[in-house]
Amino acid sequence: MFSGVKAGLVSADVLRREQEELRRHERNNKHLEEESRHCETVFRDKLGRKRNLTQEWLEQRQKAEAKSERDEQYAKWGKGLAQGRQQQQNVEDAIKEMQKPLARYIDDQDLDRMLREQEREGDPMADFIKRRKAKENKEKKERPRYNGPAPPLNRFNIWPGHRWDGVDRSNGFEQQRFARIANKKAVQELAYKWSVEDM
Repeated sequence: MFSGVKAGLVSADVLRREQEELRRHERNNKHLEEESRHCETVFRDKLGRKRNLTQEWLEQRQKAEAKSERDEQYAKWGKGLAQGRQQQQNVEDAIKEMQKPLARYIDDQDLDRMLREQEREGDPMADFIKRRKAKENKEKKERPRYNGPAPPLNRFNIWPGHRWDGVDRSNGFEQQRFARIANKKAVQELAYKWSVEDM
């Protein structure tokens, strides 16, 4: 049977012997039960090495924190850094405006500066100020640009460098490409006109 005793009709001696043998077996295993009762469970990996669960838990936690920081950074980048700075600036401006009194008088410097910076339509001095600002910006260091005759077109609309001598040394691929595009467009237009001719 499953318990180790014989099945079916059994005499009393055989039954007594089996009972004694089971008790002896239990007594022999008693110390093993006591030892195993207060032991900690040993977890092992696939290769049979002992696993340190606290260390693994700490590593998983650190990975999760790093991942959350990275996700937060990507979310911040996804919203746009310039937009985030602009939003922060708007919040700071709103807080600064809230701290000011409700009534503004003529000697308010912030209001005066804000009104001066506004550009109004029909302002005779606005054109003069724009020209002066453009002149100030022009005085800043600018990269030299090509100033010769109009260069041949290319598919990327890149302007030639300032040292270009004006000689086209290409193999004609760009011109062929533009010709193919123009030809294709003309054929499509002609096909369209021919298809709607009888309408």
